Amino acid sequence: MIIIRKVYVFHGVNLNLLGKREPTVYGRTSLEELNNKIIAMAKENNIDIECRQTNHEGVLIDWISQLKPDDFLILNPGAWTHTSYAIFDTLKAVNVPTIEVHISNIYARESFRSKSLIAGACLGQISGLGTDSYLLALAYAIEFQKYRESERMKNKNEN
Repeated sequence: MIIIRKVYVFHGVNLNLLGKREPTVYGRTSLEELNNKIIAMAKENNIDIECRQTNHEGVLIDWISQLKPDDFLILNPGAWTHTSYAIFDTLKAVNVPTIEVHISNIYARESFRSKSLIAGACLGQISGLGTDSYLLALAYAIEFQKYRESERMKNKNEN
């Protein structure tokens, strides 16, 4: 078993507009404020973290393809959730543990939003809990790391 080398938070299309775009759906927290909350929680838990945002699907795919299996990804693909087989394929190819997050409840919105093409390549999905969705995903990543470390120690002691 290996431990988490780094946690990455990748925000997809239009998430740069957080706090401005449809605040009744996405809230009033800006992307910068959200990233600051995520980084603070990571620091409290001694987790190396990096947050990025892009509106270009190919850039997101390039970022994902550079990850290693001992990294951890928190991913909000935005609207690409419903359209991108390429992101699904890239997640499967790199085999990095991933939690898909959404600020809004994608199952309580327009019908086209209720299908995630990404979910099958992820460990799980957190949806509809506002920006706390990201913090809950990070909490899971921290627990996931503890599990990996305990398994590594257990295997080391057995050998």
